[in-house]
Amino acid sequence: MDSTTIHINDRDDFAILAPATASQSIADAENDAIAFCSSGSSRQCDNTIPDGFITAAAVEYADDGSYVQITGCIDPSKFDMSPTDDGGQYDVRYPNGAQCTFGGYGASFIEQIEPSANRFCVRCCASAGDQINCNSHQDRAGCAVAIPGTYDFPELNISCA
Repeated sequence: MDSTTIHINDRDDFAILAPATASQSIADAENDAIAFCSSGSSRQCDNTIPDGFITAAAVEYADDGSYVQITGCIDPSKFDMSPTDDGGQYDVRYPNGAQCTFGGYGASFIEQIEPSANRFCVRCCASAGDQINCNSHQDRAGCAVAIPGTYDFPELNISCA
């Protein structure tokens, strides 16, 4: 698997982009982030998401098939991320060559990691250049606005809403 290719199959089988260097801020890693796969990933991956980093997650598919997304909560200490890091966004422009396998290579995607909010979100769109469902211009708005989804998991007593 390419070092900047991500995927979402289900809650236990996905990959995200994250800083390649420990303690690097999300925004500072926009040019050189690399893919990290969940431990249950069906794809070959050189890096694994650290145990305990994802504390809760939910996968949702658009009714019309235009996107798949994973949203949820994180424990930034498990990835050596600063709890004061407000985060940043990865998409098809940063890091260069980044892509999501949903809908074929080159399809649009956006990902945000917000360590200070204990939150992450990824949406992969089925078509290239989809600025309706994968609006890369919401990079400062945060997950709750850029990728509305599940950030409250009462059954686990976890919330990052």
